[in-house]
Amino acid sequence: MGSLFAELARQASANARREVEAYAREIAEFGFLDTNSRARGETLEHALWLRRRTVELSPDNAELSDDDLGHIAAIGESRAAAGMSLDARQRVLRLHTSLMLREINEATEAQRGAGVGAGVGELMRMMHWFAPQGERGIRAYSQGFAAALRHRLPYVEQVALLARSLLKGDPIAAELASALGMELPERCAVAVIRVPDRPAGDRDLESEIEALVKTHRAPVTWWPGRGGRSGELIAVIPASSSAETVQPRSVPDPVSDLVRDFAQALGRPCAAGTATASLADVADALDLARRISRAAPLRPASARLRPYTMSDVFVELAVADAPSVDAWLQAVGRRLRPGPDLLVTLDAYYRHDMHRGATAAALNVHPRTLDYRLRRVRELTGIDPGSTRGVRILSAVVTRRLSEAWR
Repeated sequence: MGSLFAELARQASANARREVEAYAREIAEFGFLDTNSRARGETLEHALWLRRRTVELSPDNAELSDDDLGHIAAIGESRAAAGMSLDARQRVLRLHTSLMLREINEATEAQRGAGVGAGVGELMRMMHWFAPQGERGIRAYSQGFAAALRHRLPYVEQVALLARSLLKGDPIAAELASALGMELPERCAVAVIRVPDRPAGDRDLESEIEALVKTHRAPVTWWPGRGGRSGELIAVIPASSSAETVQPRSVPDPVSDLVRDFAQALGRPCAAGTATASLADVADALDLARRISRAAPLRPASARLRPYTMSDVFVELAVADAPSVDAWLQAVGRRLRPGPDLLVTLDAYYRHDMHRGATAAALNVHPRTLDYRLRRVRELTGIDPGSTRGVRILSAVVTRRLSEAWR
């Protein structure tokens, strides 16, 4: 055995102890290792075993055996069964990988300091082995972890974990999806349904989400807002590669269907935004969909809620980042207060492409009543609602007001 591998073998016990101490010190969920000697002993045994197998296999570039991978999977399964969270699991994997790389570097330096000198060939052999076998080990650990979750958690909670792991870019998403019988698409749409207010302690939400999951078979999770009276339903839905490319305003039917079904089941005003991206960029899509949902107008439960895209609210997104412009629009909006239902009238007017007959029918008023209200808008603001300037300014005023951005 070469000098580098011999040094790693010599330091295996000390390095394993250091890893256990790092877990207890840096990961809150491993704090029990300071008081539970049995658990500490088992964790130390796992850490030592893995280091010994590394030293045994890496000199000849031998792969981890099926028994090795089964052992690693069992470790992941036992930790998930004990209640370890996905975040803690990810931190464990990162910390373990970081420590192993540090140990290789320290062993190389120790040999150099002793005048032995670890050859470049040994170091290259070790790294050539470490990368692919480390990946196989992480996959086995994740498979065991996901298997335990399948037995420990209700189906809907497993789906929520899958959604959150996708949104965070956690590699365990592939194992969770496999356990749930779901396929991960190359490209997906992220839909965010914003619910600004719901009664505290509303337990119906859980059953509504469960029904959504079973009907649409898509990763869905609820992210509560501050105080528990608001929140977001977030869904990750397969999308074709042409979504929002050929037609920027197009929304995949599964997205529209899920948004509509949830809004109807919830029975309260909400707003929805959606953005598409490759699976690798899903976190960016979430950020954009969330911003769109916050810029989109709230619609009552009786309305057919549709998910807005960036092209629907790009003006409002820009205004939200320009406080002086937003304040000016808000001042324009305040001028509409003396008029009768002017905000509702303008909303219907622009949603029906300024068609008088369709707008009047939607408002259930006579066309002459509509004309009077539009004249009143012009009198109060000095802006003609039907002019190019009017559309640009007043449509933004309506959307900002209905989104409740100006509370």
